[in-house]
Amino acid sequence: MKLETHYGKAEVSTYRTNATPLTGVRQIPESTFSGRTNILLAASIDVQVMGDIFVRAYTHGDNTEVVATDTMKNFIHRESLAFRGSTLEGWLHFLGTRFLDTYPQVERLRVSGEELRFDAQPVPQAGGGFEPSAALYHRRHADHGVAMLEMARAADGAAELTDLRAGRVGMELIKITGSSFESFARDAYTTLPERPDRMLFTFIDISWRYADATVAVLPDPAHYVDPQQVADLAAVVFHGFVSLSIQHLVHEIGLRMLERYPELVEITFEAQNRTFDPAVEGETDARQRVLTDPRPPYGRIGLTLHRDAP
Repeated sequence: MKLETHYGKAEVSTYRTNATPLTGVRQIPESTFSGRTNILLAASIDVQVMGDIFVRAYTHGDNTEVVATDTMKNFIHRESLAFRGSTLEGWLHFLGTRFLDTYPQVERLRVSGEELRFDAQPVPQAGGGFEPSAALYHRRHADHGVAMLEMARAADGAAELTDLRAGRVGMELIKITGSSFESFARDAYTTLPERPDRMLFTFIDISWRYADATVAVLPDPAHYVDPQQVADLAAVVFHGFVSLSIQHLVHEIGLRMLERYPELVEITFEAQNRTFDPAVEGETDARQRVLTDPRPPYGRIGLTLHRDAP
């Protein structure tokens, strides 16, 4: 009988102040994002360790090689103070490398994080206008960046990055016009009317992989894809593209991302159709409507685009 095990610590909230600013991010036409101050860099971090050496803890109750999960929590907090990078991916890579260096019994690990999003709040200036504050932030329980890294030991025992996936999750996009859904298959079970122009409300998660994952953790962010920039790009495409379905929409966003980011080789979408149900329509102007939240269930749409090999 062969066992495969993993264990670790989840949702380690970590707030790092005065981290290295993110500068030098490549600009794209769809976004004004060029970096962030990182005066407050925050994430919920998970770590999982894998390896045959931990099997005896399961089969014999032998904890000799087990790193306690409470120790993992303390490790994340203490080592985060030494982090000199500026991105979530770099932060996770730093922690993973330090973890493998510190605990030689760990063969492989997975470290992931979700951005705890705090947006700088503009404050009025004495001479007029507004500028972002270095001390005042709003917590946003909305779309945010995520990343997941897997690391292992190379032949020489050094930490090696074996997989990296980054993303932006929790986007909620709505527009009043510029979307349709019609000419779909109909049969005796079909009750949905055709909608040549509809309000569209969709939830979208986007994730991506690089051709070379190491570019996402290098100190120079020239080839780094920032989640905020991706969110801006998705919103611009959503606004300007007249889509014939949500499938049509996410495909267009994916094509734009592949065009803007030549470093990416894979882009994945998970979307939900949360379009409001019509309740009342105006008698003289069909544009005037009252709508309501749709009852469950809701539609789900998935897509993965793979860049063609050169």
